[in-house]
Amino acid sequence: MKKEVNATGNGVKIAFTGEVKKENIVKMVENCATGQCECMSDETKQKIRKMEVRGEDGAVELELTGDVAKKEIEAALKRSNVLNP
Repeated sequence: MKKEVNATGNGVKIAFTGEVKKENIVKMVENCATGQCECMSDETKQKIRKMEVRGEDGAVELELTGDVAKKEIEAALKRSNVLNP
C-alpha cells in the first residue's frame, strides 16, 4: 500500500493506493474518533474537526480538516495498528 500525505488549505489529505480496503480506513477513522487508537496524541486529535473517507478499494482518500500538520499525520500513520498490523 502506498500512502501519500499532502497539506491542504484546511488540513491534510491522505491518498492510499494499491492494496488498501476502504473498510480498513473507515475502521481506522472510527478507532481514532472513539479514542480506541494510540497513533496520535490527544493534542493532535483535538486539532481535527472532521474526518472524511472517500473512494473505493485500491484508491481511498482520507481528508482531515483542522489545524494539523503533515508531519503529525505522517507520524500517526506509521504508528497505526490498522495499517501496520
